[in-house]
Amino acid sequence: MFESLQERLGSILNGLTGRGALSEADVSAALREVRRALLEADVALEVVRSFTDKVREKAVGAAVLKSIKPGQMVVKIVHDELVGMLGAEGVAIDLNAPAPVVIMMVGLQGSGKTTTSAKIAKRLTERQNKKVLMASLDTRRPAAQEQLRQLGEQVKVATLPIVEGQTPVDIARRAVQAAKLGGHDVVILDTAGRTHIDEPLMVEMADIKKVSSPHEILLVADSLTGQDAVNLAKSFDERVGITGLVLTRMDGDGRGGASLSMRAVTGKPIKLIGTGEKMDGLEEFHPKRIADRILGMGDIISLVEKAAENIDAEQAAAMAKKMQSGKFDLNDLAGQLQQMSKMGGMGGIMGMMPGMGKMKDQMAAAGLDDKMFGRQLAIISSMTKAERANPDILKHSRKKRIAAGSGTDAAEINKLLKMHRGMADMMKAMGGKGKGGGLMRGMMGGLAQKMGLGGMMPGGMGGPGGMMGGGMPDLSRMDPKQLEALQKQAQAAGLGGMKGLPGGLPGGGGLPGLPGGMKLPGLPGSGGSLPMLGKNAPGKKK
Repeated sequence: MFESLQERLGSILNGLTGRGALSEADVSAALREVRRALLEADVALEVVRSFTDKVREKAVGAAVLKSIKPGQMVVKIVHDELVGMLGAEGVAIDLNAPAPVVIMMVGLQGSGKTTTSAKIAKRLTERQNKKVLMASLDTRRPAAQEQLRQLGEQVKVATLPIVEGQTPVDIARRAVQAAKLGGHDVVILDTAGRTHIDEPLMVEMADIKKVSSPHEILLVADSLTGQDAVNLAKSFDERVGITGLVLTRMDGDGRGGASLSMRAVTGKPIKLIGTGEKMDGLEEFHPKRIADRILGMGDIISLVEKAAENIDAEQAAAMAKKMQSGKFDLNDLAGQLQQMSKMGGMGGIMGMMPGMGKMKDQMAAAGLDDKMFGRQLAIISSMTKAERANPDILKHSRKKRIAAGSGTDAAEINKLLKMHRGMADMMKAMGGKGKGGGLMRGMMGGLAQKMGLGGMMPGGMGGPGGMMGGGMPDLSRMDPKQLEALQKQAQAAGLGGMKGLPGGLPGGGGLPGLPGGMKLPGLPGSGGSLPMLGKNAPGKKK
């Protein structure tokens, strides 16, 4: 999502930041391009007009034209207006009402209401410790009620027993009553959809609203539907009165303009975004972070949060201990690749790293993608326990067997082994008793503290939020404001890399939260710690 818009805006604004001085004509020409880019991305015309007018008003003022870096001032203005268009602050689901709080899910058929209902139920149960009841009011779509029941079993959330022949209004009334009797905190009503908006649908929604008195009415909209989604949001808001939006399929390859328009047109906040088919593929919507991603500034805070959620504390401690002794076998490499997959794979991580959007073509040309990770994991899985622990025993006959088992060839196995050798050598150097040992301990200290393993990993860390020399920032000592300061460094550097950040972030090539601040596989300019780009690629003879 937003890829084409990100590329267009990135090239337009880069043209401005590269100049020493700007004239009004330069700003106007850039804004014409911005207007065109937004229209091409499917943003509503009225929203585009309002956006460019506001930017022009601020960008042609004396403060910009006379500032030290006028180009960067314009980038900041565009960024701030983009945040304003998306909603200044993220808004969470409001549960501040007497129990059971009723959440009514509305939207067209096929937008993902049922799946989203289960995702929200899982999120409220696990993160806020709420007792949730789900009820399907969809009596029209075949097996819709059964689908919600099965999803309820999957996410371990109670669903209202199905009674044949009841109307949606009767089911809604029964659901609220059952939630009161069962002591539930939240009841989620998954209403029926249609292929298009019609009068019977709106009457049904109004009747359900009357009997259930929902505290939240969330419109679930497919972010790939373009301009039609804006009309949909208007209609539902006028007839039913929505309190927020949930956008599904935000991980798709649509142009993304609908999501930019819907907030501006309805004035209702986007509360959540669906980022995948899995039950944990749901994220809170943070306007500033999305604006940062659109302008190629990355989203370090979300990346750090994802790392904290997905990295297993015991596994991290065991890895730290192993690395300190300078050992790094193919099991460890497989663990690293699996953790990256959990965090959204190469694409997901790259989208959150400042300045990395521009490298996508280069990486695609080098064959660096999530499929490559899959092949590498298949190769490692096809090895015996002894081979994974000691890759030196892999001779031609063994490689032939592994290639047949993993559906790859000897060349790919050799690439993997070459990459592993380079990483193992680095671990040995960093984990040894010489100068490197202190660096290794310092790098692992930040991770251990983040995982609540404070005393286990020695290694001094500067002051609060301090940075290790060449390592990763000690994230455990940073509050959200300090994490946001990382973003500001990206802004200060225009749209390029994040100047002044330690090796644990782009520039040093590492990834916060991965053991040892491990560098990303094959990332150009990452010191070549994994395959296969750059002069310093491991195993390359100089």
